[in-house]
Amino acid sequence: MNEPRHSGHCLCGGVEFEISSEPLWIAYCHCASCRRHTASAVALFAGFDERSVRFIHDEPKVYESSPGVWRSFCEGCGSPVSYRSTRFPGEVHFYVGVMNQPENYQPTAHVYFGEHIQWFDTKDELVRYEGTSKG
Repeated sequence: MNEPRHSGHCLCGGVEFEISSEPLWIAYCHCASCRRHTASAVALFAGFDERSVRFIHDEPKVYESSPGVWRSFCEGCGSPVSYRSTRFPGEVHFYVGVMNQPENYQPTAHVYFGEHIQWFDTKDELVRYEGTSKG
């Protein structure tokens, strides 16, 4: 693996990771499943090539939330860590909140905006996809 460019960890530090590639994309997700996994009105992800990811300490636990969708979290503190799906082969989507420098991950789009909570508005000019940007 090349020199790490990005890193992060869960709340307790049990799950810690390094990433040697740049993000493929950064976007808000408004789907009901992401809201439930994060207990938040919206989730913010940075997608990376899975080959560039290395877990330093414990690997996160994985929950298959629906067929072909896996959400990971720390077994110790419960922090959501990442998302994987057969819809995005070769990618790992990390929640920006677990990144060591979340201010460096500026979103460029909204996905699953068709499921957004009506009272929630980021008041930005980013593109809004009704579903995913991958059709």
